[in-house]
Amino acid sequence: MEQETIKFLNKSLLLAGILIIGVLIFFTGQLVYQSKYLSIQNQNQVTFSGEGKVIVKPDTALVSFGVKTEAVKSVDAVNQNNQKMNEVIKAVKEAGVEDKDIQTTSYNLYPVYDYTERGTIFKGYSLEQNIQVKIRNLDKVNDVLDKATSRGANTIGQLSFTVDDMEKVKSEARAKAIEQARQKANSLAGQSGLNLGKLISVSEGYSPYPQPLYGMGGASNAMEKSIAPDIQPGQSEINVTVNLTYQVK
Repeated sequence: MEQETIKFLNKSLLLAGILIIGVLIFFTGQLVYQSKYLSIQNQNQVTFSGEGKVIVKPDTALVSFGVKTEAVKSVDAVNQNNQKMNEVIKAVKEAGVEDKDIQTTSYNLYPVYDYTERGTIFKGYSLEQNIQVKIRNLDKVNDVLDKATSRGANTIGQLSFTVDDMEKVKSEARAKAIEQARQKANSLAGQSGLNLGKLISVSEGYSPYPQPLYGMGGASNAMEKSIAPDIQPGQSEINVTVNLTYQVK
C-alpha cells in the first residue's frame, strides 16, 4: 500500500513538473514573439520634426515692488512697512493698474542681530513685503515704476514682458511646426519612394524666448522728483517643435 502511494505521489510530481515546464516554455515563447514583433513594428516607423516660430510684441509687463523696514519693536516695523506699502499700492492704482493685477507675493518679519567680537547683539526687527504687479497697458510702465519708487518702494524685482494670451500664439507656432513636419514627410516620401501609412503619434515641445529687463534694486524712496526710466519691451520669440511619427507600409 505504501509503495502504491509513493508511486502515485511520484507520478503527480512528475506531471506537475511537466506542466510547469510547459507553462514556462509558453510564456518564454510569447515574450520572444512580442519582442520581435515590437522590434519590427519600431522598424516600420519614421518620425519627422518641424519647428514653428512666431515673433510677437509683448502686451503685458510683470514687475515686483518691495518695501523693507527696520525698527526696534516688531509692531513698529509692521506698522511702518504697511503704511509705506499701502502708499505704493495706492500709487500703482493711480497709474491705472486694477486691483486684480496686484498680488502680495511675500510678507516676512524676522529679528535682526549684529554679530560682533563680544557676541550677538539684538538690534530689532525687519519686515520685507513684496507685491507683483501686472501692467496691461505698456504705455503705463514708465509711470508705474516712477510712482512706486517715489512713494516708498525701495526694492524692485525683475521686470519682464510677456503675452497675455500665450495659448493663441503657441497655437499659431504649432500650426507652422506641423506644416513643416508634413512637408518634410511628403518630400522624403516622394524622393525615396517611401510609402507612408497613417499618423500614429504626435509630440510637442515649447520654448519661450522673452526679452527681460532687470529692475533697479535698491531704488531710493527719498527722491522728491524722479525721472521715469525709458522702458522698451522689445519682442518675444515663441518656438514650438512638433514630432510626427508615421507608420511605414
